Amino acid sequence: MKTEHNIFFGKSQSMTRVETESVDLVITSPPYPMIQMWDEVFNSQNPAIRTNLCEGNARAAFELMHAELDAVWKECYRALKSGGFLCVNIGDATRTINGSFELFNNHSRIVDTCTKLGFTNLTNVIWRKQTNAPNKFMGSGMLPCGAYITLEHEYILVFRKGGKRLYASQAEKSERMKSSFFWEERNVWFSDIWDFKGVKQKIENPESRDRSAAFPLEVPYRLINMYSQKGDIVLDPFMGLGTTAQAAILLGRNSVGYDIDKTLQPLIRDTIMSFSVGDMNKVLRSRYDKHLVFVGERVSAKGALKHMNSKIKCPVMTGQETGIEFNYLLGIKQISTEPLSFVAEYEDISDIDKIPAKDTLF
Repeated sequence: MKTEHNIFFGKSQSMTRVETESVDLVITSPPYPMIQMWDEVFNSQNPAIRTNLCEGNARAAFELMHAELDAVWKECYRALKSGGFLCVNIGDATRTINGSFELFNNHSRIVDTCTKLGFTNLTNVIWRKQTNAPNKFMGSGMLPCGAYITLEHEYILVFRKGGKRLYASQAEKSERMKSSFFWEERNVWFSDIWDFKGVKQKIENPESRDRSAAFPLEVPYRLINMYSQKGDIVLDPFMGLGTTAQAAILLGRNSVGYDIDKTLQPLIRDTIMSFSVGDMNKVLRSRYDKHLVFVGERVSAKGALKHMNSKIKCPVMTGQETGIEFNYLLGIKQISTEPLSFVAEYEDISDIDKIPAKDTLF
């Protein structure tokens, strides 16, 4: 099995290199409107944004910023197959303009646009990005009527285009089963509250910006498992440092990315090539070992499990997990710089014990 990964540099409002209805899943985290680090990105798209910010017209600037994102969500709708998913990591923003402190609801503004485009909004995830920073509180400290509640969460908005994905033939159903997840993984991933920290944001020797605004690998790792299957195509219209492509490689999916900032090209390459093939494969082993721990605890508490996965040689909770297959990553090769393209090659795992055990990357 092989997967392909292509990154194009250009505006996501017009992803001409992505064919209509060719993508199975979109995962992205766009620039956040009304977060100051993204002002120049938005200003470069529409000079009227800068004018309104300078004149203190906060709501007008907010709407103009979202107008740029609206065009991207329209492109995502075009690119997605019927039954495909759009997952958007977005945070709301707080900002003081002309001495007035205000909350700007980015998540609800995106929900409004996407539902008007025809997407169905499903249950969203609240991602709690806890922080212990002593200066996280805003306003007048311990005095009433002048302090502001902190923002310590972001959203993972989940949309579907059209109805449920169809699996008409037995062969299609069998391919779906190979990408199943464990029962205990389902119970964590499909909760509407996720609770884990973000990642280091500082970019060393930056050419265009100091902070990456990247989400941790666990975000696309979970979403790709939840809303796609092996061999699918995953699109990220705001590729950033390439975390979505990295997760797609780990999980045997193809990927396509867009980013307006070509200076990120070496950082994307580093992200994709940063883990050795061995370390990537140890993610599989860690996942397997965690499952065995769960099985041991479950058997001790409730008795033997009724189902067995003969492929990876372990008990499982349900019949749907008996088809899970793991694929061993043989190698990743860069094949071009324009576009920035990679190929990953895999083989089926016949003996998972040959993979050395190691803690997960997360």
